[in-house]
Amino acid sequence: MNFKIIDAHAHCGRFDTFPPQDLRDYISCIRGSGIEGAVMFSPVMEIYDRYDPHFRDTGEWKHRRAQSNEYLLSFSRRRDSETLQFEVYPYFFIWNDFAVEQLSEAHKGIKWHRHPDEPVYNYEDPRCAAAIQEIRRRNMPVCLEEEFENTLYFIKKLAPGVKVVIPHCGMLNGGYDLFRRHGIWEMLNIYADTALAPVGDIRDYISRYGFERLMFGSDFPFGDPAFELQKIRRLNLAVEQEEAIIGRNVTKLIEESNPFGNKENL
Repeated sequence: MNFKIIDAHAHCGRFDTFPPQDLRDYISCIRGSGIEGAVMFSPVMEIYDRYDPHFRDTGEWKHRRAQSNEYLLSFSRRRDSETLQFEVYPYFFIWNDFAVEQLSEAHKGIKWHRHPDEPVYNYEDPRCAAAIQEIRRRNMPVCLEEEFENTLYFIKKLAPGVKVVIPHCGMLNGGYDLFRRHGIWEMLNIYADTALAPVGDIRDYISRYGFERLMFGSDFPFGDPAFELQKIRRLNLAVEQEEAIIGRNVTKLIEESNPFGNKENL
C-alpha cells in the first residue's frame, strides 16, 4: 500500500478532557486499524464557551486559544517514539478575532464551527472578509460546520470558490438531503467527510457525485476512528474508490494548500 490512511476529522486538545482527546488517547484508540495520520482541530471548548450564547471574548480566552493552537502545532515538530509513525495535520480553528496572522506554514486548513444556540460568528466584521481573503490566498480548505443558512451564505456570498469541507455529509449543517436539494454537493469546490454520517447518505453521495471529493473522518472523540474506517470498508467499493476516500483525497487537498500564499488566489 503506497498511500496513508488519514482520518480527515478528529479533535485533539490539552484542556478539554471530557471526553479524553489528547493525541495519546487518539493513538491508543486506533491501534491495529491502519490509520497513519489525522487532520486535527482544537476542541470547541478550547476556543469559546459553547454553552454561553452571549459569550464575549476575553484576553484569557485568547490565551487559551493560542495555547491550544500551539499544542496541535507541536506535533508537526515532534518526532519522538510515540508520534514517529503518526502524522498530525493541524487545522487552525478560527473564531471572532479572525486571527489569521497566527497561521503558520504548518497549518493545512481551517476549522470554522458553531452549532445552533452557540455564540455566533460576526460575519459583518471587516476582519472576517480579510480572513477569508487570506484563506483564499493560501488555498486552504475550510472545514465548515454551521447552520444551513449560514453555510449557504459562506459558500455563495462570503467565500465563493474557496474549498469547503462539509463534515458528517451535512448531517449537522442541516442534513444531507437539504444540501442535495440545493445542488451544493454538485459544486466542485465543495467536499464532504463521512464522520458519523449514515451509511445510506454515504452510498447515495458516491452514486450521485462520485468519490473524488469524499473523505473518511471519525469525529474523534465522539466517534471511534477504527469503527468509522470499517464503515467505509464495508461498502465494498472498488479499490480505487476506497483508497481515494480513506486517504488519497484528503492528501491531495492538503498538498494543494499553499502555506506561503499565492497572489493569484486573491
